[in-house]
Amino acid sequence: MSDTTTTPAPTHPEAPAPDLSEVAFTDLITELLRRLGEDPEREGLRRTPVRMEEALRFLTRGYEMDPQATIGDALFEERHHNMVIVKDIEMYSLCEHHLLPFIGKVHVAYIPNGHILGLSKVARLVEVFARRLQVQERMTEQIAQSFWDVVQPQGVGVLVEAHHLCMMMRGVEKQNSSTITSAVRGSFREDARTREEFLRLCTSEHRPLR
Repeated sequence: MSDTTTTPAPTHPEAPAPDLSEVAFTDLITELLRRLGEDPEREGLRRTPVRMEEALRFLTRGYEMDPQATIGDALFEERHHNMVIVKDIEMYSLCEHHLLPFIGKVHVAYIPNGHILGLSKVARLVEVFARRLQVQERMTEQIAQSFWDVVQPQGVGVLVEAHHLCMMMRGVEKQNSSTITSAVRGSFREDARTREEFLRLCTSEHRPLR
């Protein structure tokens, strides 16, 4: 009887990634343009590496931002124990899978616990996490958890609605789809009525202020 046991093909370890740590950011972008079939020396592209570096550093500046420092001294003692909602905060982020934008709005609601937060700081806290390479699900959780840790309210809820260009410009190319994610902490998680009020107020249509 012949031996039918097969020997697995030998595996070859992957070559180590080249060390590009000393290569200038603009040189990396120049090489990217070449590999895309472009001429980096033509007039319209000569300053593109510089502009692209500046844009990417701006769009990912959230890595250098700290939630506690962003809020600073904008917590004020106040005996207000009803829900506060900041709606329709514009949000621009980059999908970490394709480095394409996803764009939408964030609604943040909380019930104070002896302190209220300056309204502009709510939007700035959103920026801390939106201005990073992200997925929407994680960003939503990060905003909620950071608000919970720093502000220490009775409860907090975050709802994010966004359009993803990685779905609209490539792949399935679906132009009318949107993604909705939510995250809740404290009383928003424990009390169904509070959670329902939050979701209802955030998703209800209303006439704009005039």
